Amino acid sequence: MSGTPFLKMNGLGNDFVVIDGRQSGLRLAPATVRAIADRQTGIGCDQLIVLERPRADGADIFMRIHNAEGGEVDACGNASRCVAGLLADEMGRDHVVIQTNAGLLSAEVDGGSASVDMGRPRFGWSDIPLSEPFADTTGIELQIGPIDAPVLHTPSVVNVGNPHAIFWVDDLDAHDLERFGPLLENHPIFPERANISLAQILSPERIRVRVWERGAGLTLACGTAACAVGVAAARKGLTGRNVTVELPGGPLQIEWRADDHIIMTGAWTLDGPGEIPEHLLAVPEAVR
Repeated sequence: MSGTPFLKMNGLGNDFVVIDGRQSGLRLAPATVRAIADRQTGIGCDQLIVLERPRADGADIFMRIHNAEGGEVDACGNASRCVAGLLADEMGRDHVVIQTNAGLLSAEVDGGSASVDMGRPRFGWSDIPLSEPFADTTGIELQIGPIDAPVLHTPSVVNVGNPHAIFWVDDLDAHDLERFGPLLENHPIFPERANISLAQILSPERIRVRVWERGAGLTLACGTAACAVGVAAARKGLTGRNVTVELPGGPLQIEWRADDHIIMTGAWTLDGPGEIPEHLLAVPEAVR
């Protein structure tokens, strides 16, 4: 077999193809990303990660994040833990700094677990962004279903490197997120689209969550969504500032510290190496 080496990794089942582009300067067209991410004809993944040389002082690496649909995004919490674990092993130390389009992420690695400082959340309507002003983003006017009996309504919105909308529900299993997710992701109120979460408060310390990721669809876990849900729940007074977010793929611990930084802690897994066949990298220009 000949092709481009990659590592398959996952964070709670949210899976990645990770390519080391530090020497080659590899850049991928959207159609190439889609071909690689395709689970039927490609390698298959939720996101494709390209590791590049850092551009900022103090950073150990630059992480470029592509969603399965081909577009770039600025943040991915589960990928950050995986890359932190990979770098810690490579560099022989437990502290690493990852540069992304959203900024610098400081991470501490302890075996198969990593804690990443995801930075400060942003709550202003123009920072999320929304297409119209809302003074209170703990719950905006948005609903699905009849006006007098909406199925989902009044989501909290927040930006944690990417835009998130969280709908609070009494029973997570009573709602078909696969049906409503695409509609809500692409709602005109979100000019850059949004990640859509359903969140069920189990206790002041536990939240159960399902996520429709922007550009990826239903995933087993989404780190930035867990961060968004954690801070939004605390902001509404539904929980404290340290919670366990239970995702289909497993739990993440979210701490919203007094300095406003979000610390996300959870598992990372290296599934193994592989090679991307050259035909997947040679997508005709006409379909890009």
